[in-house]
Amino acid sequence: MSAEVKAAVARYLDAVAGGSPAAIAALYAPDATLEDPVGADLVRGRAAIEEFYGALAGAKVSTELLAVRAVAGHAAFSFRVTTDAGDQQYVVEPIDVMTFDADGQITSMRAFWAPGDMVVTPA
Repeated sequence: MSAEVKAAVARYLDAVAGGSPAAIAALYAPDATLEDPVGADLVRGRAAIEEFYGALAGAKVSTELLAVRAVAGHAAFSFRVTTDAGDQQYVVEPIDVMTFDADGQITSMRAFWAPGDMVVTPA
């Protein structure tokens, strides 16, 4: 199952880079949870998750997988996400921990990062 989980992680990163909140949310199970960053309010359900990713709509986003470990329907991975927003560029390298159901949908996601981890530079 680790190959399937790694493929699901790749689909997630591609969807984030694509910037479509609906496409990202479609990767989640209907009753999935999201905690991004860890310690933030828990987001529950696909509709709420789509709303959470709404900030990416129309943004120029790129992602790069840095490392992934997958086993038994779970994945922990680090990646770089770069967002160009007008005259500024935001770069952060979170570590996400996800669980997946038998269909490869995300059932939970926790993103480990803090605002101080984000680097902001002129675009």
